[in-house]
Order: sequence, then C-alpha cells, then structure tokens
Amino acid sequence: MTDEPTTPRRNFYGRVHGKTLRTSQKQYLAEDLGRLTLPGVTQADNPGRIPLDVAAITAGRPLWLEVGFGGGEHLVHMAARYPDVFLIGCEPFVNGVAMLLGKIRASGAENLAIHPGDVRDLFDVLPPASVAKCFLNYPDPWPKARHHRRRFVTPDYLQALARVMQPGAEFRVATDIPDYVRQTLEEVPPAGFDLIAQTGAGAAWEDWLSTRYEQKALREGRDPHYLTFRRQG
Repeated sequence: MTDEPTTPRRNFYGRVHGKTLRTSQKQYLAEDLGRLTLPGVTQADNPGRIPLDVAAITAGRPLWLEVGFGGGEHLVHMAARYPDVFLIGCEPFVNGVAMLLGKIRASGAENLAIHPGDVRDLFDVLPPASVAKCFLNYPDPWPKARHHRRRFVTPDYLQALARVMQPGAEFRVATDIPDYVRQTLEEVPPAGFDLIAQTGAGAAWEDWLSTRYEQKALREGRDPHYLTFRRQG
C-alpha cells in the first residue's frame, strides 16, 4: 500500500510525431530541449506530484501559459514583447517542439520553458491561482461529432485550467472553426469564466501575432474568431 498521490491514467489522442525532422531540428532537440523543459511535471520526474515552486521558476514574474503552441511563433513573440513575464508552452507534437526550439535560438528569448507533453500533467502540479494569462490558439478542432469530447474546451480540461488561473486572469481562444466557437461559448463560462469579448477577422487582440495555422485558414477561406474570457473570483 502507498499513500503517494498518483496521476490518473488518461487517454491522449493528439499527434506526437509528424514528418521526418530536418537535421537542424534534430540538433535543436538534442542540444536545447533538455535545458528548456520544465522539470517536475511528468509522472516519472515527479511521482509524488509535488506542486511546482512557481515563484522560483518565474523569478517572481507573472506566469503565462500557452496550450498547444503549434510552431511556436506566438509563444516566442509574446516572450519577446513581454520580457517581464514568464511563459510556459505545452505541446506534445515533436515537430512543433523542434520548430519552437529553432525560433528560440533565433530570438534569444530566455523567459520561457517548455512542457513537451499533455497539458493535464502540468495542471496536476501547478498550484491553484498561479497562472495570470492563458492562450489557446487554433487548437485541434476534432471536427467529427463523436470526437468533440476530445477538444480542450471540455470540462476535464477547463476545470483544471480554472483551478490554476488567478481570479481576473485572461483566457484567450482563437479558432477558425464555427462549431469550436459554439462549444467554447457553451463550456467555458460554466467552468468559472466570464466572456469579455468576441470578435472576428481584422479585430484580433492588439498584441496578436497571426500564426501559420491562421494564415492557412485565411488562404482556405475560413474566418478567424477571437474570444476573450476572464476568470471569475
């Protein structure tokens, strides 16, 4: 018998590997990923699920979180624009992680860390009310109705997100999928968030950097939607 806390067993449905990595990307993963990976998040690294010391990680700066950073352009943009905050980016897709590492090398950004895995593992070890802002940019749409429960905007994810966000913290969602907007508007408020703004093409946030996923959507005739929520309390 053991009294040690354990992480619940979870299914993970997203992609982990894609196209063959370029030589430079393999180099980034070998040389940079270790030092940029946030320690104490995985079950293997932290079997007791001891809460992270956020103040030590961020050196007292506000903590921002990006869930699924894709190719990393938005994450690096925010790190460069806001040097007085600390960002954590979560992304299990190895190709996206490799792309981000290349952008970090080019930018020299130092105020960020990576969790190359399921964001729920990070939620397990973040203290309550520790995140000041969260970004969900062009998440996997899971378009088939039977797969909608795999979307981020479902109670499993949102309740965990609400727990770690500070009262008044901002949660931004960008998507080009109307049904994702529908589900976001239905699911996010009951988790403890107020809708602050809902805008469309040409009316993104003042500090928004259009990502490659948004550019693809625009080329294919799909309109972006930007939703801003605030954590209650």
